[in-house]
Amino acid sequence: MTPPYTLVGIGNAIVDAQSGCDDGFLRDNAIEKGIMTLVDQERGEALYHAMQEPQQSAGGSVANTIAGAGALGAKSAFIGRVKDDALGQFYDKELRSHNIAFPNRPVQGDDMSTSRSMIFVSPDGERSMNTFLGISAELSPADIPQVVLGNGEILFIEGYLYDKPAGKAAIHEAATRCRAGRGMAGVSLSDPFCVERHRDDFKKLVTELDFVIGNHHEWMSLYQTQTLDEALAMASQDCDHIVATHSDQPVQIIHKGKHVRIPVTATIPVDATGAGDQFAAGYLYGLSIGAPPEVRGKMGIIAAREVISHFGARPDRDVSKLFAVAGLT
Repeated sequence: MTPPYTLVGIGNAIVDAQSGCDDGFLRDNAIEKGIMTLVDQERGEALYHAMQEPQQSAGGSVANTIAGAGALGAKSAFIGRVKDDALGQFYDKELRSHNIAFPNRPVQGDDMSTSRSMIFVSPDGERSMNTFLGISAELSPADIPQVVLGNGEILFIEGYLYDKPAGKAAIHEAATRCRAGRGMAGVSLSDPFCVERHRDDFKKLVTELDFVIGNHHEWMSLYQTQTLDEALAMASQDCDHIVATHSDQPVQIIHKGKHVRIPVTATIPVDATGAGDQFAAGYLYGLSIGAPPEVRGKMGIIAAREVISHFGARPDRDVSKLFAVAGLT
């Protein structure tokens, strides 16, 4: 029998590879500076091999959240899809080394290679991302382990999975199994353009799940409003637990009719990558220990503030100690 998990995530399993470069390298390799570009397998492999001593981590949005919550002490598992190649084996080993259960064994014999995001950092700090979605985008209901979902207290779903029919089916299968096991299921809205592509489906999903986390762009895209307050007023009619972040504006939480606004201290980021992922990690950790909304929100803010203080999408410091300093634990 699989032991119960505090937090289970499902999403794209992407190896993040980061290395420094100069503007000449970007120009010579036709890399658009400062933006994220989707690339095919051939270009993804070529750019990966062009990297100079890349630093690698087992990433993907929800995977980063699960890793952050796991570091805080939540017993965690991640459901994703990698190939049985060098990067897939790295991903599998990396997650397990951080005590995160990874029930999906690397897939053998698939034409698609393990997903990867090549992040080139130029001397001015600009990050140019080139992402090959690869095998992770083929996640389907067949990849959902019943024994894990049936023993999960909280399921956190990556909205990006909606971009493929199989991923959409996997989302609904995972949520159904989790809730059948008396767990709670929620989703990250992921990206305003993803929301726009699947607005009607996302609106329906919001009514079916226990909680939804998104930033102000995503909420306004979902409900096609001019302000965040308008969007949240509509969202609160569809779901009784919603969370909204808005850069240096207050975090807003509406849970069972209670509306909480938590101030945020403006911070100039060294690297904003992973801010939303780690906010979710702190917030969901707080949810898992039964903390009230105000505390959950403060935990999310502290975790996000830590990750934007340095390069990379994972915390460098012990965030639980930061919680203690803030009087949250």
